[in-house]
Amino acid sequence: AMVAGEPTPVRRPVWIFALLYLSEGAPIGFLWWAMPTLLRAEGVAVERITMLTALLVLPWAGKFLWAPLVDALRSDRWGFRHWAIAAQLAMGGCLVPLLWLEPAEHLATWVGLLLAHAFFAATQDVAIDALAVTTTPAAQRGWLNGAMQAGMLLGRALFGGGAILLASHFGWRAVLVALLAAIWCTVIFLWTTVTGSELPVARGNARAQFGKSFRQAFSTRSTWLGVGFALTAGAGFEAVGALAGPFLIDAGVSVDATGLFFGLPVVGAMLVGGLAGGRFADRGERPRTVARYLILLCLLVASVGVGQLAGLPGPALMGMLALVYFAIGLLTAASYALFMDLTDLRLGATQFSTFMAATNGCEAWAAWTGGRIVGGAGYAAAFLIMPLVGLAGLLFLRALPREDPAGK
Repeated sequence: AMVAGEPTPVRRPVWIFALLYLSEGAPIGFLWWAMPTLLRAEGVAVERITMLTALLVLPWAGKFLWAPLVDALRSDRWGFRHWAIAAQLAMGGCLVPLLWLEPAEHLATWVGLLLAHAFFAATQDVAIDALAVTTTPAAQRGWLNGAMQAGMLLGRALFGGGAILLASHFGWRAVLVALLAAIWCTVIFLWTTVTGSELPVARGNARAQFGKSFRQAFSTRSTWLGVGFALTAGAGFEAVGALAGPFLIDAGVSVDATGLFFGLPVVGAMLVGGLAGGRFADRGERPRTVARYLILLCLLVASVGVGQLAGLPGPALMGMLALVYFAIGLLTAASYALFMDLTDLRLGATQFSTFMAATNGCEAWAAWTGGRIVGGAGYAAAFLIMPLVGLAGLLFLRALPREDPAGK
């Protein structure tokens, strides 16, 4: 069976995790979208800003390294919910001192506190994902991931582009206050709403039992097939994510129009795609649904390359890219549900975080490779070659055991 571990006694409403993911998306939107803009407005050099941005990505890429602690250090009184609450309290605590420190004058302190904030935000991500994996029935996981992606995108939009607008009227301190409110209000929500038991904690030496489960999970064929899929399938759309902005600028689209495109159509297309993809992923065999979405996405990415070769104008290319982002939403919700299916419930933090780390690895190598192809042969070549590489993910899907996640 694709779902390992014992069934959980708790079934949590999907909207709970959508709201929790909004609180996850808020720090990411602030750190990756809003903060670079705000620091530049304060006169910080571009080179130092990009260095900071690259540094702050590391906790999310490496979170699987300490995720085993989230699984192992649990008890009947301390579960994934408590891990998430502790992480969010620490996230806010790292931001409070920044209210009294000018970024241009105290950049080193900002770097240290923001890096600590990113570490705790990544830990919160691990805990919430583990709570979702271990308390959601298999037949609801597609819809769950669609709703969570919608919440995350809304959080990114509010504290990415929205934060920039807020800062332009009330200053950057207002952004920090709003972010603190979003983080700590969710603490109250976690404490009062997300109640009830999680996956039962086995008696005895928790760390020894964790080690046994860890070895068992990572010696299974399905785990490594899932990692292989995560490392390859996103090659096409991850390259698009890295290249779309420069591509539109070079196609003659204005900077303002490009910013508006990413702020509204892209977020909207991914949100709708995620909700639709999650719903349909719950109605059939999960690997087969994921395979269909992957093929559709690769065809749409390739069509952008064909459109560029045909000399289509910027607005037409934007429309084609919007369809690509809709398909990204489809594939993301369905594939994340598949990763949940492959996760041993006793290792909800460790194993799912490993799959997520593999997707981050795909993002890194695909963006680098796509950029190299553009430098040598142009955008069209990158948009035609990278989705072909992504189709290798079908080989991993084909090798997975087949089971109807809805239990039909």
